[in-house]
Amino acid sequence: MSLTAKNIRNIAVVGHSGEGKTTLCEAMLFNANAIERMGKIENGTTVCDFDDQEIARHSSVSLACAYINWKDTKLNLLDVPGFYDFEAEFNSAMRACGAALVVMGANGTVTVGAEKALDFCFRNKKPVFVFINGMDKENANYHGTVQALQEKYKGKIAPIQIPIMEGEKMTGYINVITGTAYKFSDKGVQEIPVPAAYEGELAEMQSVLQESAAENDEALLDKYFEENTLSADDTVLGLRKGMQSISVVPVLAGSALLNKGVINLMNELLNYVPEAAERAGLPATDLRTQEHILVECAEDAPLAAQVFKTAVDAFVGKMNYIRVNRGVLRTGTDVYNPNTDTTERINSLYVARGKKLDPVTSLSAGDIGVVAKLSNTGTGDTLCDAAAPVQFDPILFPEPTLSLAVSVAVRGTEDKVFGGLNRLAEEDKGFIVRKNHETGETLVCGQGEVQLEIIKRKLKSKFGADAEFSTPTVAYRESITGRAEAEGKHKKQSGGAGQFGVVNIRFEPGAADGIFEFVDATVGGSVPKQFIPAVEKGLREAIQRGVLAGFPMVNLKATLFDGKSHPVDSKEIAFVSAARLSYEDGIPRARPVILEPISSLRITVPEQYVGDIMGDLNKRRGRIIGMDTVDGLQVITAEAPEGEILTYATSLRSMTQGRGRFHAEFARYEQAPDSVLQSLKK
Repeated sequence: MSLTAKNIRNIAVVGHSGEGKTTLCEAMLFNANAIERMGKIENGTTVCDFDDQEIARHSSVSLACAYINWKDTKLNLLDVPGFYDFEAEFNSAMRACGAALVVMGANGTVTVGAEKALDFCFRNKKPVFVFINGMDKENANYHGTVQALQEKYKGKIAPIQIPIMEGEKMTGYINVITGTAYKFSDKGVQEIPVPAAYEGELAEMQSVLQESAAENDEALLDKYFEENTLSADDTVLGLRKGMQSISVVPVLAGSALLNKGVINLMNELLNYVPEAAERAGLPATDLRTQEHILVECAEDAPLAAQVFKTAVDAFVGKMNYIRVNRGVLRTGTDVYNPNTDTTERINSLYVARGKKLDPVTSLSAGDIGVVAKLSNTGTGDTLCDAAAPVQFDPILFPEPTLSLAVSVAVRGTEDKVFGGLNRLAEEDKGFIVRKNHETGETLVCGQGEVQLEIIKRKLKSKFGADAEFSTPTVAYRESITGRAEAEGKHKKQSGGAGQFGVVNIRFEPGAADGIFEFVDATVGGSVPKQFIPAVEKGLREAIQRGVLAGFPMVNLKATLFDGKSHPVDSKEIAFVSAARLSYEDGIPRARPVILEPISSLRITVPEQYVGDIMGDLNKRRGRIIGMDTVDGLQVITAEAPEGEILTYATSLRSMTQGRGRFHAEFARYEQAPDSVLQSLKK
């Protein structure tokens, strides 16, 4: 097949978890003769769910690519996990695809995953198609599901098919645009007369679709006004333009599991989904002029491609999934990576069908493939012609919302554990590994408990390393609210030269830098000048551990106002020790307190959940600062102690059915109530 950007469609298959996305991809692969039989999720035999964790969990956990050839067109299918924790995979797929296929159940509602996918597409002007799956199930409610979509997305939903139902099962369908009916049979789809019971609905829907099609093209609108009707071809043309402008969302139905209605879906995808050549230009920076430009899809232009996913294979090694946006990527050539300012050699290229990699010698503009063994290239990086350097805008990934502390299960395996975690962070851009310098802990940070649990299991299966994840330590502080004076006396005599030093220090709150301030107020040489730095050194070492729970001391002012020395036995180490003794004696009498970190929160939720959010924040000792409306959602600004929101990501998801989001950042320290100190002492 002669492959150009005009006969390539890049489609991300998205939606809520468990709605049948992977099964739908499997059916399309089977119909295109890419596989001999349809695999099953429960048997772990599908093309797109090939990872050990996916097979064990019976659900997708990472983005998978699979291509098919259908009617002289290449369809690159991107099977995207539907669970909330894998939003980064969704973002990667959205950068690579030209359109999204939202798969949703026929349950009479708009599921959260479908809602979030549709909202993203409308917000980012991504053409989108809907397939209502599960029409083989009892109580399948196609019309209720379409109605729910139409109520939520007024004026955009365009059902182009009417399911023919017998009882509660879909036995065929009517193509609304052509007015032809088909019945499923063991021999395939057979054309039948339109059942009389559907004639009225068909006429009404045809009129609605023709009007919708006409609104997307001035010539069609004039024609519609003149003739009061549009031909089938004109209707498809108008709806296709509407899909490209994100004003029309075509809707079909069927059963992926029984492979009913899937061939019709594949045909309609060719009719409506924009060609790779028609995709809007991708924003990038021209590195020669530093201008922000749009890179259009063109084969006869310098190379410009972007990596949208990275995977590590035990046999192939590091694999970069890439979409060529301009030019042609060929094996045996050198390309420039402006993100790392390095040159990479393209030694091998593949197109992927799940875990199966088929070697190719080139990838043309609009196509998706895999480059193996690039040493300095990762997700989001650009590969381009060095003579025409461009750098694509970065792919935006969600910020981590849940952090856990990492410890090794087996002593001596630290390198294996942390090395493996860093490799996994290359694959999953919704997951990072970082060091908390406040507590000394290494943290794994992700989108939720499921994602981090899978990371832990992948660490074991891929790298043979065992790790333990636990609730991280909160970086509390200690300070004082009163004033106290204390003497520190260090005297050591053990034969030969001794050690002697006495200091009198006043402790009070109010350090100039907010952490520690040392003042020398001695007179008459009570503490010789050469030993003053030793006193400060001893105090700076001492404040690393507070007297209540061992957290660092802050906002402490220490004034050295007197002391004693010995002409022979006084040494630096003696005054270091004396300063520590003074600290240990004086701080407990200066009314020490625990300070807790306060986080600033920005919580975005639909209005119906505001009451639950506020009630929950009150339980967490939170304070509501304000509330605003942005794009129809309520944005709550609040503050809460960090120790109370360590697992807030899980709670927010539960309270809002996955619709809520939040961002937290450190604001300041505040005095904690006595209950916090009591909990730290347990």
